[in-house]
Amino acid sequence: MWVWKNSANNVLMPSIILYVLLLLTSFGVSAQLPFKHMKDTSAFKIKVDKMSKETNSIESDFTQIKDLKMLSEKIVSKGKFVFMKQNNLRWEYLEPYRYVIVINKDKILIKDENNKIKKYDMNANKVFKEINDIMISCVNGDVLRSNKFRITYFENEKQFKLELTPTVKTMQESLKTINMYFDKSVSSVVKIEMIEPGNDITTIDFSNKKLNAAVSPQTFILK
Repeated sequence: MWVWKNSANNVLMPSIILYVLLLLTSFGVSAQLPFKHMKDTSAFKIKVDKMSKETNSIESDFTQIKDLKMLSEKIVSKGKFVFMKQNNLRWEYLEPYRYVIVINKDKILIKDENNKIKKYDMNANKVFKEINDIMISCVNGDVLRSNKFRITYFENEKQFKLELTPTVKTMQESLKTINMYFDKSVSSVVKIEMIEPGNDITTIDFSNKKLNAAVSPQTFILK
């Protein structure tokens, strides 16, 4: 598993597996209304298909919170997020440290706080390929038809919730559960909660989201 260790305070940063899976998401820390099993999953799936077809790009600010059991304090990071079909993604972390993760079709590029760039071939690495396939399936709605997860559907008065349990062994080693939340209009995924086998939790809160704005291809090139 690929990880970063910050040289300033020796804090272990989240793995790349969790970074690239955190897509189209925002996580709220307020109390939630109780969820019940979804009444009409067929209607929900139709709405998700419509959402995925109509979403070509996303831009957003984000706040990421990593709750590690080994640490008493939570790790908080802030930055900017950009997504564009087909298969282009950029996570730019601005606080407390600057680094960038870009997926540009079949390449993964990482620029660290020292401006050093590492490149990985998606097709040459089975783990990265698996990550990418799951990520894209979340974007285009195919995750609902994927055999890589066991999905349970819930809803309350304000949201729909999907509880995704990995069935692939390589993913089970990194993730215990992914909870995805949609608003009732299913205009976008509004929340995600990723729980690791050791019960470490990663959440992301998005703000100032823009859908289908023009995005330059240069956004997904690192120099």
